[in-house]
Amino acid sequence: MTVHPFIEAEKQGGHNVKRACELLKVSRAAFYARRTAAPGPRAVRDADLAEKIAEVHQTSRGSYGAPRIHAELKRGGDECGRRRVARLMRQAGLQGRHRRRAQRTTTPDPRAATRPDLVLRDFRPDPTAVDTRWCGDITYIPTDQGWLYLATVIDIASRRVVGWATADHLRTELVADALRAACHTRRPDGPVVFHSDRGCQYTSRELADLATKFGIRLSVGRTGQCWDNALAESFFATLKRELLGDRPWPSRAAARTAIFEWIESWYNIRRLHSSLGYRSPAEYESVLAV
Repeated sequence: MTVHPFIEAEKQGGHNVKRACELLKVSRAAFYARRTAAPGPRAVRDADLAEKIAEVHQTSRGSYGAPRIHAELKRGGDECGRRRVARLMRQAGLQGRHRRRAQRTTTPDPRAATRPDLVLRDFRPDPTAVDTRWCGDITYIPTDQGWLYLATVIDIASRRVVGWATADHLRTELVADALRAACHTRRPDGPVVFHSDRGCQYTSRELADLATKFGIRLSVGRTGQCWDNALAESFFATLKRELLGDRPWPSRAAARTAIFEWIESWYNIRRLHSSLGYRSPAEYESVLAV
């Protein structure tokens, strides 16, 4: 509360502070608190929270906004409101990274065999369906040496990246390597649906043969409908927002190393997902295993 300068003058002149506070409708407690400049309990709590918020924001590589920072603080036992976190972030000049529009890298093959859509835009997490439905897509990363292309395989049930591969080309070999890595890493017990868009890499005979070898059922969305593969699109938006930024990487090797560290050490293991109840994919799967 701001104390009127008249009260300060009254105090300095030896006049009655009580009477001056009554005239201006200001409590004497507020006057003396301002005089001593002692921070109140709320200010002390705000300072403590601001320090923890800055630490969480730094740990997230500057990617977390108020919702995820609020969730992380709650996990650590700090009970506070999301609006309070947002206010303290604004005061500290902190903000999360915002999603940018994704760009497509796959081209449909009009001669490709027709395949069904076995997912039908159902990308909800499912604690009973780990390693039964996967989805994948391709994105590109600019480097000073040229494009680096990234193909991923994501478990729809847990949001975990179960396989991925990079290359300097867009041949079917790229997506085949990612699917092969997922199969070797996860070794699913039963049949798995692998969903993608209708890009020529995903409708090729080479990928179909590989899928048959591993007992994978291929599924594709409709041409030109990004929502039919929304989970894969969302992952790439997160990757570009939180890691890649707007500037080219100095080399393909540097970009690949950064992607490896981000996926394997951060995204799969530690990054909180709102759709998983603010748990990481690894934590979500570990809870299912209990």
